[in-house]
Amino acid sequence: MASSVSSSTGSDSPGSMTTTTMTTTTAAGTKPQGVTVVATLTKRSLIPARWKEGSVRVVGMAECTEAALTLAHAFATDDYARYLVDDDGGGGGGDAATASPSSPSPSSSSSSSFTASSSEKSGWRRSGGGGGSDLTAEESKWRLHVDFLVYTVAAHCISGLVTAVGPECDSVALWVPPGKHLDGWWTQLRSGMWRLYFQFSHEARKRYFDEILPLLHDTKAQVLGDRNGEEWYLSYLGTKPSSQGRGYAAKLLKDVMARADAENRPIYLESSSLANNAYYEKFDFEVKRDIFLERGPVPVRLSIMVREPRVPGCKVAYASPNPSARKRFPGAVKKPM
Repeated sequence: MASSVSSSTGSDSPGSMTTTTMTTTTAAGTKPQGVTVVATLTKRSLIPARWKEGSVRVVGMAECTEAALTLAHAFATDDYARYLVDDDGGGGGGDAATASPSSPSPSSSSSSSFTASSSEKSGWRRSGGGGGSDLTAEESKWRLHVDFLVYTVAAHCISGLVTAVGPECDSVALWVPPGKHLDGWWTQLRSGMWRLYFQFSHEARKRYFDEILPLLHDTKAQVLGDRNGEEWYLSYLGTKPSSQGRGYAAKLLKDVMARADAENRPIYLESSSLANNAYYEKFDFEVKRDIFLERGPVPVRLSIMVREPRVPGCKVAYASPNPSARKRFPGAVKKPM
């Protein structure tokens, strides 16, 4: 007796389920005496279930570059990010465009905090031992932008807290917990933050080390007063463009907001746009003052925002710094004339 065997394989979701159908028939001209076997196999995904469910998790050094790339794409068009690397009109040497970033080795000083929105989907690669001479000025700036964030994420992994949502670090938050700081020599060394002095152009060094860091440090001390150092400091909060609109950033915020409320501590941040101000106000942050970075051709405004802890049974009254602007656009801060 002759026989023929045919089989087919299908899958509803690649890599997750395989269905096999096997039919056995007898030789031609005889009545089929077939047996159909249907086997369904479910393959277990290596992605942890809670990552896919959108749970908040702590990111370690193993995911440092992945988290940094999420922030790099999220802040690709941010005014503050461009202020650091796009210094062609700032009167500096402009050598950032020809600098060759070194590969990061797991260091930092206080960074600034912002929420990111959309960005361009640029690629990034790191050449081993790299000359970087084949890169255009735009490509070199992008690499420097990524390097800066790799070092910053690493510093927070070492001495702060990095949280993420999503299987590919779709949304990332960098926090400095109460009593912590990022300017220790060991953190600077391990994270690679020390490399920035050599990778930045002459003008970028002046902007970052002589203008930005002292201004952010002094402003936080002035705004928080006796509570300086006791707050939760949000350094960065960003979501990659392809993952926006899913509530990931809100999850990261609420996670630490709950901790801050339980500890009766404020949360402090610097926001780099009016749209971000409006977003943060949904979570009870209030604009305390505006500061300006003025070494570039156009001043870059940063809004200092603070969220006071929510103690059960206690109401916190806020006085708007600019009621007329609030009526016109919630969360907006009127530009100085």
